[in-house]
Amino acid sequence: MQKVEQNNILKNQYISDIYFYQEGPGVRKWQFRESGVKLLNVGNINNGKIDLSSTKINISEEEAYNKYSHFLIDEGDLLIACSGIVVDNFHNKIAFVSKENLPLCLNTSTMRFKQLPEKKGELTYLKYFLQTDIFKEQLTKLITGSAQLNFGPSHIRKIQIPLPDLSTQQKIATILDKADELRQYDKQLIKKYDALTQSLFLDIFGDPVKNEKGWEKIKIGDFGKISTGNTPPRAEQENYSSNHIEWIKTDNIKENLIYVTNSSEYLSEIGIKKGRVVNNGTLLVACIAGSIESIGRVALTDRKVAFNQQINAIEPNSDVNSTFLYYLVRNCKKHIQNHASNGMKRMLTKGEFEKILMIKPNYEIQDQFSQKVKLIEEQKQQAQEALVKSEALFQGLLQQAFKGELN
Repeated sequence: MQKVEQNNILKNQYISDIYFYQEGPGVRKWQFRESGVKLLNVGNINNGKIDLSSTKINISEEEAYNKYSHFLIDEGDLLIACSGIVVDNFHNKIAFVSKENLPLCLNTSTMRFKQLPEKKGELTYLKYFLQTDIFKEQLTKLITGSAQLNFGPSHIRKIQIPLPDLSTQQKIATILDKADELRQYDKQLIKKYDALTQSLFLDIFGDPVKNEKGWEKIKIGDFGKISTGNTPPRAEQENYSSNHIEWIKTDNIKENLIYVTNSSEYLSEIGIKKGRVVNNGTLLVACIAGSIESIGRVALTDRKVAFNQQINAIEPNSDVNSTFLYYLVRNCKKHIQNHASNGMKRMLTKGEFEKILMIKPNYEIQDQFSQKVKLIEEQKQQAQEALVKSEALFQGLLQQAFKGELN
């Protein structure tokens, strides 16, 4: 990979002196129209891309091209969301505008950046700076007291960026683009394997909720033993240790990861007697969460673990294949969410969970599906290992670049 000789010392300069920046206006609801020019919202910026497919908020063309003409977005603008931001996820809320996104108007809680006429700063260089620890640390010092960040021009004016000459900025941006392409390729490959498995499930079993293929339906409680986790008293320090048995929480149940991730907390030999423990091949389902989207997240265990009260476990009967059960529940996530209670804390009790009806094909078909999935998962695992390496490479180069160490 190309190297950059950074002979000039990086000098910190304020972002506001290098780039033009602008926050969107506060367009009122009574100004919204069913058609016209789309308004950019925080939710339109995801995974480093602009997605307007679900946007229904517009303003009239008359207002857009007159009253708000100076807020109309141009191709090549760098956009960021600046409301309700989780710092560790901020890299997903940054995106360049393409011609296909236009016409589009800035809105409240969104901001755009442009090069100034004197071209002191390369926009792609800025895009990567906004993903660094240096930027995040400055931002969090300016905004305190909340897990989510809301910021605007007054905060941006106080943030400094390490700035080499324009030519060096462009070279750094090129290197980081190439490193980013590598990790994006690995991410897309994993998505393709997930899509292949999903296609295989639907081909064999059909939509499990609509059940067009007429499979037998039984209560999920009849698939195996259902249990709810718990939390041994934290006031009793002897319940916890650093090396006995992992204590799984909903954070360890990730979308599209078949197995639970490693936990940072463990129960002790004393704590395990007060906890809930399950063995390899058990299904863990998130049933208590702050948002409805988190209800129904699912993962299998590939080791003996304990788990907390926000999770219901299914230890499958002998006529239920655990891999099939994982994909079945995953494909019924919306169906499961429909059974959760309303309120500030979304909840699906053990009793309600057990009553949910699910299709149950015979074991031979479940097992055939599982064997095919195993082959796909082996390839996916290789892609995931490659992603770990490409992600580490990108992050290493990213942090080095803005410390003047990329040489």
